[in-house]
Parts: sequence; structure tokens; C-alpha cells
Amino acid sequence: MSETEEFLAATMPRLTEAETAVLNGDASQRIAMWSRNEPVTLFGAAATRTGWAEARRTFEQLGSIFSGCTAYEIEIVAAGASGDLAYLVAFEHATASVNGVPSEPFTLRATTVFRREDGEWRVVHRHGDSPKSVAGHQLAEQLQAGDR
Repeated sequence: MSETEEFLAATMPRLTEAETAVLNGDASQRIAMWSRNEPVTLFGAAATRTGWAEARRTFEQLGSIFSGCTAYEIEIVAAGASGDLAYLVAFEHATASVNGVPSEPFTLRATTVFRREDGEWRVVHRHGDSPKSVAGHQLAEQLQAGDR
């Protein structure tokens, strides 16, 4: 088994469970997956944070606004592991409620960086955004127009 395959086998079940839990209002599993050792960074879909304390507060806030997750899937685009560093590039497809409104499907693009600490993979960086953002959509249209 390659380093990347070992990383995915060790990480994906925990990551899927943690992300599903936060979308059901429980951030504790996501918090448990993150490193306490700096640097830790979060470029979230709605917030940018630097440092473990700020990231943790953001995860707790997310847990308080999400509920009713009825679907969650990680579609891996690319992944790699070498030594004590690994990354995952993926689309995250979910259906959940935000602030109590009826659950709706959404997709995030997410890049997650992991560092192995004491034999366990810990998240040290996450960048997530919506592929349907207005600015992103406008930029995509301009790039496509330039290809013509």
C-alpha cells in the first residue's frame, strides 16, 4: 500500500464522520481532528482564521448553526502523502440545515492539509469555498469567453 493509500485509509472514515457530525450540530469530532500545534490556518467558506484558538471558536460556531444533515459525501479530486505531510483536494457534497431553515444541498471545494503528529494525522489547514460564488462564477465565464 502506498503512503497516500495508507493516509486515505486512516483519515477518510474519521474525516467523513467528523464533517457529518458538524453538519448535525456537533463540532467535537472536527475539533478532535485538528492540530493544537501552530501554525494552524482556516480559510473557510465564510471566515478566515489564524491559530488554533480562533479555528476552534469558528468550529463551535459552525456546530451551533448547522443541523439536520441528511447526506454527506467527499469526492476526492487529488490526494497525496509523503513523510509527515499529506493533502486532500475534494468536493464536499452535503445536505443540511443552516440556522433552522429547511435542509438544502450544497457543495464546497475543500483543500485540507494534514500533519502527522504522534502517529496520528491532524488537520493544520483547510480552505473551503463554494464553486457557485458570484465572483467565481463571473471569473469562470470570463475565462471561458477567452477560450473562444
